[in-house]
Amino acid sequence: MKMKKELNKFCPKCKKFTVQAVAIYKKGKDRKMAEGARRHAEDKKGYGGQKFPELKRTAKTSKKITLRYTCKSCQRKTMKNGMRIRKLEILS
Repeated sequence: MKMKKELNKFCPKCKKFTVQAVAIYKKGKDRKMAEGARRHAEDKKGYGGQKFPELKRTAKTSKKITLRYTCKSCQRKTMKNGMRIRKLEILS
């Protein structure tokens, strides 16, 4: 799917339609010492196997892509829930 780099979209902070830049949201790096990561590592340690079943093969052929919009006037960033497409190309 091809998408423009900038488009008109409603900004909740400006309370009007403004030009917004489009980018693909990318998750940041996980913290190794986060509480959930430590708990999961403790459950995996030793005998007894995996806490959750390990996924052998995937059923889906595409991933959900989350879009991040940045308002040009106030720099407010808003996210749109992911849409399931194989490839997103942002045109300049």
